[in-house]
Amino acid sequence: MIYTVGEMAQKLGVPASTLRYYDKEGLLPFVERSSGGIRMFRENDFEWLQVIRCMKKAGMSIKDIRQYIELSMQGDDTIDTRLEMFRHQREVLTQQIQQLQHTLETVEYKCWFYEAAKAAGTVDVPSAMTDADVPEQFRAIRQELRGQKLPNSEK
Repeated sequence: MIYTVGEMAQKLGVPASTLRYYDKEGLLPFVERSSGGIRMFRENDFEWLQVIRCMKKAGMSIKDIRQYIELSMQGDDTIDTRLEMFRHQREVLTQQIQQLQHTLETVEYKCWFYEAAKAAGTVDVPSAMTDADVPEQFRAIRQELRGQKLPNSEK
């Protein structure tokens, strides 16, 4: 089955302008065109487009995505290079997830702090708590926010 830009965009859940942008950036060399220059998407193009979307969400640059597609079009001789690209991006994502996890822990601590302050009617109560009075899950974050060094065993 052949899809127009609009039909494929709808199937992907993206604006048609996104597909036009991908094409303009050289990310769609696999998409055929009619004699009139109209893009003709096929069923198997859907997977390519999903991978492009995944790579964009993973933070890969258009340049790197274009390089990946070019390597893919070259065939099996580039498998090692493509694998390395994905391994590198996996490492980048793993680091971002760790940073986001730390950020979430800080936000959770501040939620607890203000819930305790609300219950007490003042921020003075949670501020004055000793570490022993703070729930264990928030102690390290609290110490970090206060600039207190943690022993290596507690990091």
